[in-house]
Amino acid sequence: MAQVLEMMRALQDDVAASRMEQERMQANLTASQGRNEELDRVNEELRKTLQAQKERVAEERVAPPPSPPRTFPMPFSSEIMGAVVPTGLVGVKASFTRVEDPETHLTVFHTQMMLSGAQTRCNANC
Repeated sequence: MAQVLEMMRALQDDVAASRMEQERMQANLTASQGRNEELDRVNEELRKTLQAQKERVAEERVAPPPSPPRTFPMPFSSEIMGAVVPTGLVGVKASFTRVEDPETHLTVFHTQMMLSGAQTRCNANC
């Protein structure tokens, strides 16, 4: 009978040890799942950030084609450089600061010249 009691105690100790091992494994599993969820969240944030960067780069690469050069009825040539400026001509107030678009500056200059009454001879490019 003592042997049976001894065997039962040994089995109970084994069961208790097994339960403790199961609890430890369950705690490790729970902690591992928490770490995996955190890693999934961080990976998702990184994926979104990378996607946003790729979209920005793609938008920067897709720039509109440059507009073709404009032609003006007053070509800037040696004839214009040699022209005599009328005495009553009011100076044009369009100054180029190298910040604005050169095409826009030329359009403004041309318009102000026409409004101020400047006349130039026009060749076949008009």
